[in-house]
Amino acid sequence: SAVFAKIESGDVQAKVLEIQQTVLKERKPKLSDLIGKNGMLLPIVWVGMGLSLFQQFVGINVVFYYGNVLWQEVGFSEGDSLLINVITGAINLITTLLAIAYIDKFGRKPLLLLGSIGMTLTLGIMAFIFTFAHLDSAGELILTHFQGIVALLAANLYVFCFGFSWGPVVWVMLGEMFNNRIRGSALSVGASTQWMANFFITITFPILLTRFGLGTAYGLYTIAAAISFFLVVFAVRETKGKELEEM
Repeated sequence: SAVFAKIESGDVQAKVLEIQQTVLKERKPKLSDLIGKNGMLLPIVWVGMGLSLFQQFVGINVVFYYGNVLWQEVGFSEGDSLLINVITGAINLITTLLAIAYIDKFGRKPLLLLGSIGMTLTLGIMAFIFTFAHLDSAGELILTHFQGIVALLAANLYVFCFGFSWGPVVWVMLGEMFNNRIRGSALSVGASTQWMANFFITITFPILLTRFGLGTAYGLYTIAAAISFFLVVFAVRETKGKELEEM
């Protein structure tokens, strides 16, 4: 209690007692804990699954898994494509570290909203360029020098926007948004949803690229980024400064 009093204000004893009671009630997590009285998943679980889904549906792993193919597809050499991938990875790392450092200052929800806006704009720019670029006789995209520069800048700004928002912040949210009673089970469902979404995006991108082209693929990711904004606005609660027992 003495240590807790140094970092908390208000009725410290009551908070300590509340935490102790929560710990005593803890048991092995069960998926049935996530079912409400109406027989449906608890609303907060749906929100967690939504965050996990849209973290992947904005297409971030396409940039990392298929970056080399993507940039060669639009006319960059193999060497330049590799260099772009390295730069993109560095941008993601730096922005993720910055987000972790400042997340308590700015809050989780504002970062998610700002990231959604940035990703929607940058993905939209890439979708527009890839859709209206000329094709050569083999059906390959040909970008003008200006289009190539804009697409490259948009791609790295997209990674920047993801890196300070949906990349690290979703994991923080998943760790904070569930109370102790359902936390273990809900985290398992959230992580599973994320990996399934990642798998889906990874296997569908080559199909979209072959059958419909880059413009369509990035158009779909743009729509997902736009939807993610409204998900955060209407369904996500700020967890900054909240205790698990309050969630």
